[in-house]
Amino acid sequence: MGKWHVYTFVADRPLRSLKAKIRAATYRTSQGDLTTALIRLNQMTRGWVNYFKHAVAKRTFDRIRQFTWWRLVRWQRYRHRWNWGDVRRWLTTPTGAWRPITSEGIELFNPASVPITRYRYRGNRIPNPWNAA
Repeated sequence: MGKWHVYTFVADRPLRSLKAKIRAATYRTSQGDLTTALIRLNQMTRGWVNYFKHAVAKRTFDRIRQFTWWRLVRWQRYRHRWNWGDVRRWLTTPTGAWRPITSEGIELFNPASVPITRYRYRGNRIPNPWNAA
């Protein structure tokens, strides 16, 4: 109870950088297929999320998931000339539940599923200049 903790937040610049990379991978007129895009997006997002998983970032991770999902849906709508009903047929089960975006067994990574571990105990591994004597 008497411990002090430091909150680490995700800055705006890394978030803007990740969004720019997602936009570049899901550009409306890009000729790549969905499987290749999912592999690349999963690599980018998983690395970014693992780097920031010690920050206060649960809401940020959910926003990244939502941003990536919408980018992929818009890309597929433009590419296949789908309307919203076609997207619903693509991404819902017969009961009306939403499915994750998948292609050839590769599923879109959900950054919000990564557990946040904020307070890592590092003990004596933190360098301390006052104990160096």
